[in-house]
Amino acid sequence: MIRLIASDLDGTLLNSAGEVSARTAAAVQAAEAAGLIVVFVTGRPPRWLGSVAAATGHTGLAICSNGALVYDLHREEVVEAYAIPVEVARSAVSAVRSALPSVTFGVETAHGHRQEEPGVELIKEPVAKLLVRSASLDSDALLAAVRDVLGDTVEATHSWNGPGGLVEISAAGVTKATSLARFCGERGITADEVVAIGDMPNDLPMLAWAGTAYAVANAHPEVLAAVGQSTASNDEDGVAQVLVGVLV
Repeated sequence: MIRLIASDLDGTLLNSAGEVSARTAAAVQAAEAAGLIVVFVTGRPPRWLGSVAAATGHTGLAICSNGALVYDLHREEVVEAYAIPVEVARSAVSAVRSALPSVTFGVETAHGHRQEEPGVELIKEPVAKLLVRSASLDSDALLAAVRDVLGDTVEATHSWNGPGGLVEISAAGVTKATSLARFCGERGITADEVVAIGDMPNDLPMLAWAGTAYAVANAHPEVLAAVGQSTASNDEDGVAQVLVGVLV
């Protein structure tokens, strides 16, 4: 029996305009009314979740920043954090900058976002996500290069398919899957009772962990290849279609 739905947001539950369609909002509300737990599992930081919570009426917990932060949508506060220690983050920046001198860096913490500035220390506290940007490499190529440099000292992934490249780095062992598994374990929910839906490489650990996984039709080729079944695209309310199917 399915007890929990875990959905990515950008490119998955949200349409290409970054909005929740009326059909998807209604499906989320119907699922929760039927007793299912719906969890947003996203690369987004907490500060970008208010509009999604308002559009869906969802006020539970959300897993943010690729698993690094758990955010209470009702209380609007971070309740769990699994951050990169300061020295590990600084070492990662130094190593990547040495190998890829043209990239730039930013950080997401439990308290907000910061881009590097000349003469200003970028990493002042534990980091939820370390961001690496490139104007010359796309995200797939940049991810491969960053992983070559950092290995398993951190968790590197990406969710960006726009111009240039953007890689998101979390603490070693921190992924959407690890935080979702912890969330479910605390509630006595097994992987077989979970349906997960996603579209990008940062979703792959979660999709592999869940008992049932769907890729939206617009997903990254690596995700489509890895996941056994797909649903309609984010612009065709693919998440809503999965939710309706679970409720039937």
